[in-house]
Amino acid sequence: MKALLHLEKNDVRIVSIHGMSGIGKTVIAKAVYNEVSDGFEGSTFLQDIKETSRQSDGLVKLQKILLIDILKNRDWPFENVDRGIYWIKKLLARKKVLIVLDDVDDVDQLHALAGNTDWFGAGSRIIATTKDEHLLKQLGNYEKYKVEELACTDSLELFSWHAFKMPHAMEDYHELSISVVKYTGGHPLALEVLGSFLLGRSITEWKSTVEKLQKMPDPHIRKILRVSFDSLDETTMDIFLDIACFFIGMDAEYVAKILHGCGFFPDIGISNLARRSVVIIDCHNKLRMHDLIRDIGREIVRESSCKDLGRRSRLWFHEDVLNVLNSEHKVRDLHLCITMCTYI
Repeated sequence: MKALLHLEKNDVRIVSIHGMSGIGKTVIAKAVYNEVSDGFEGSTFLQDIKETSRQSDGLVKLQKILLIDILKNRDWPFENVDRGIYWIKKLLARKKVLIVLDDVDDVDQLHALAGNTDWFGAGSRIIATTKDEHLLKQLGNYEKYKVEELACTDSLELFSWHAFKMPHAMEDYHELSISVVKYTGGHPLALEVLGSFLLGRSITEWKSTVEKLQKMPDPHIRKILRVSFDSLDETTMDIFLDIACFFIGMDAEYVAKILHGCGFFPDIGISNLARRSVVIIDCHNKLRMHDLIRDIGREIVRESSCKDLGRRSRLWFHEDVLNVLNSEHKVRDLHLCITMCTYI
């Protein structure tokens, strides 16, 4: 990440840190900010931009915080975004500044806070964390840093620090710890949440938790990860749910043809999901999805009808399909996955 900043150069550079919710984007941004901020004339770390910008005059509040942090002046009388932009450009054009924009999800936020590199003095750096890897294209040339899941060894160490307060699992809990780590797929937030939950619990409680996780995601983890796709429009959400239930591991072009035949718009829909790190298209053009995201997608379908399978929009286990088809209940608008993901 520090290498992408090229701190030795005197131009103005923009770097995005992108990845799925809870993967550690903000943690990395804070670590970099704390390490390099002393090398700038002024700096600011604007947290939770997505949430703050939804408030009344939220963008104006963020503009004022930016100027207060950098210039140490608490009297900024402007009351609209355009005047805020004017003052940012006027006062920071010759200052070497470090600006971190945390959790950016809309181009208007970028335009209000760091609309162009010529707003800031030579040597300035803008870092933005986002779930949308292409969002910063609006600012022109920029570097990208994708936060990946942790490797198995690192995952086990992080989990152990939270579950046992030491860097390795207790001997009697080792196999159960491996099961939890595999379930998280290297997702840091999930490792921390589950480790903290299991701290001090008995082996019986651990086994019960592992069994439960196989059937339904942890509610706290689910709440965090749902942020990645809660703002999707209805059609893109349908595409996400179809991929989660039926199409993981299948060729992206083949899936796009199927979804196109269902009246969706898969080219832009799949692209949007990939940009948000909800779906991954691998080097073989296969659709991939983190197991936690997949499970949450399937849980959304289950929630539509917890007990009556015939009322769910999608079925992917063949036992459920057979039970519904053999029942006396009427089935309407149901998508089924039979054997090799036949889509009906």
